Amino acid sequence: GPVGGGVAGLTTNAGGVICLHAIQGVDISHCSASALLLLFASDGDVSMSSAGIGWQLLDVPTWVRPNDAFDLRLAENSQLVIMKPAHEPFAVSPSPGVHQLPAMAPLIKRYLENIRFYVDDTHAKALTRELLGQLARLEAGGQIPVIRNAAPPDRRLLRAIDKIEENPSWKFNLQELASYSGVSERNLYYLLKEGIGMTPYRFYQRQRLIRVRQRLVDYQAGEPHISRYAADEGFSHLGRFAALYREHFGELPSKTIRCRQLLCGAEADVDEVCCE
Repeated sequence: GPVGGGVAGLTTNAGGVICLHAIQGVDISHCSASALLLLFASDGDVSMSSAGIGWQLLDVPTWVRPNDAFDLRLAENSQLVIMKPAHEPFAVSPSPGVHQLPAMAPLIKRYLENIRFYVDDTHAKALTRELLGQLARLEAGGQIPVIRNAAPPDRRLLRAIDKIEENPSWKFNLQELASYSGVSERNLYYLLKEGIGMTPYRFYQRQRLIRVRQRLVDYQAGEPHISRYAADEGFSHLGRFAALYREHFGELPSKTIRCRQLLCGAEADVDEVCCE
């Protein structure tokens, strides 16, 4: 990706959210904001520098005004979340990097935890609209939910998730997965359904779709091969694969490729990273 890691974005009628993940440390210079943005380092150290203000950590959600120019510095293994509300019904400090919103930090972190296991594009957009709605209410002086520490996730659930996520060559076998997780097949089904909102097979299928998308986004030379990437993950019927892909990501594989090409040729305008 352009920041030595990954870029993910989602747009809704309430606004959009973009995540930049840096595997290696990187500076992104001459950024510009065409709209009001809220920046927050959800993981690792991310700093911002703008006119008249030196480098400051983005460990608290911080506003950037429209037309402001700024630079970003992402440390190794860091992640920056960029929120772009569709409407601006609230006043923001005239000084960039000063008006901060610390109460949003736990809401953003919870959003990132939940979005990791979104079921489909509709679910992901609903979670994103909820986050942006909470942002608007907070800025308007309203109340937002108090985030309490959640109970630790079930270790059996984590074992099942890890096996599916970390073993791309593994072929789905419910009995084997249940044995590995230390639970019966029936209980494993309900454990995943309750814990992440998906059945074991649906989560397995989702991970295969994600791996195809990663290859479409990460290709470096030549033309990406949708049918080959899909076949490598066990999708033998291209039409069915395309339908599943669109249901999950909200776009066809061909659009993912076009967005990747546009992104590679784009200027450093962080609020326009998302293709939609």
